[in-house]
Amino acid sequence: MEFDVVIIGGGLVGASLALALKDSGLKIALVESRPPSPLPRNNSWDSRIYAISPGSASFLQNFGVWQVLDEARLTPVYKMAVFGDDSAARLDFSAYDIGLTELAFIVENRQLQAAVWNALKRQKKKIKIFCPAECASITWNESHAELRLGDGSVLRAALIVGADGLNSWVRAQAEIKVMRRSYQELGVVANFDAEHHHRNVAHQWFRRDGVLALLPLPDTLVSMVWSTNEQHARTLLDLPETELCHRVAKASCHTLGKLRLVTQPAAFPLNFVHVNKLVQPRLALIGDAAHGIHPLAGQGVNLGLRDARELAATIIARGLQSDCGDYLLLRRYERSRKEDILAMELVTNGLQKLFHNTNPTLVRLRNLGLEITNRLPLIKDQLIQHALN
Repeated sequence: MEFDVVIIGGGLVGASLALALKDSGLKIALVESRPPSPLPRNNSWDSRIYAISPGSASFLQNFGVWQVLDEARLTPVYKMAVFGDDSAARLDFSAYDIGLTELAFIVENRQLQAAVWNALKRQKKKIKIFCPAECASITWNESHAELRLGDGSVLRAALIVGADGLNSWVRAQAEIKVMRRSYQELGVVANFDAEHHHRNVAHQWFRRDGVLALLPLPDTLVSMVWSTNEQHARTLLDLPETELCHRVAKASCHTLGKLRLVTQPAAFPLNFVHVNKLVQPRLALIGDAAHGIHPLAGQGVNLGLRDARELAATIIARGLQSDCGDYLLLRRYERSRKEDILAMELVTNGLQKLFHNTNPTLVRLRNLGLEITNRLPLIKDQLIQHALN
């Protein structure tokens, strides 16, 4: 079977790229091992959430995904309050101060995945979906690449896109070097019902035992993400429900009052992943296959969606270049993404190291840095503008 672009990985980023290319006139295929789980009928809440930037929301709206989300389960963030080790040290961001209506939107993982997958299924004439399907091998040729599936099917394409996550099979097949390092941390997630309304404010505490965030959900619900060392994380997971609520309320300085657990806590490992190149002839990497950053800035998914947005724009604007897998064309995509990716790697990696250092002098300096930055609106605006794209 002949295609122009074969995307391996049907998660949010890979599926978004397919949808962004649906009107390009190219023959698009998407290969995914399994579709997302169906939405539960009991309207329960997903403890895995995304903080979607306005730029990413606009990108998703371009191909009909954002506007079909249930507004009752979508929460805009108007302000963000960041606290240091000292409760007096804080940094505040406001959408109003920079002339916007919101800084981000909090969306459940499974709601957004379902919306994207439903949009894919509506494009069967433009996007060929192979699901469930397992990849067996890739053969790289000068003029094309051949992907062999587990059932023996062979897909020929000018371009293979790896969108298959941190442990990317595509990346391994292409023998692209990757630097991977465990943070020795787990991200503990759970949802709570708070005594006091969050007022659409995202709260974050840089504590000595990790980074704790309480993100606003509809009404008085909040989503917790506590990035902490593995021992502390396992302690949190083993706590009785009442004690966990008390522990989180205390760690958050009782900002939202008493908490009641809504979804059981879960945890996932945190890793830093740096890829030495995003492209080679007939191949481009996007999303977690291209980078892995600490979740403290809440920018991992937005970074991946910016990959998809930029790769789609590069392919669509290729002009007289008919070969969408041409290396020089793909290098345009790589150059356009390197600065953004490197900046997020440096910021998240640097902050993680900075706030895990217990040196008393450094603790005082970083708290002072928060206070000084909070008094300088120009610096604050520069910090937040990057995250809005």
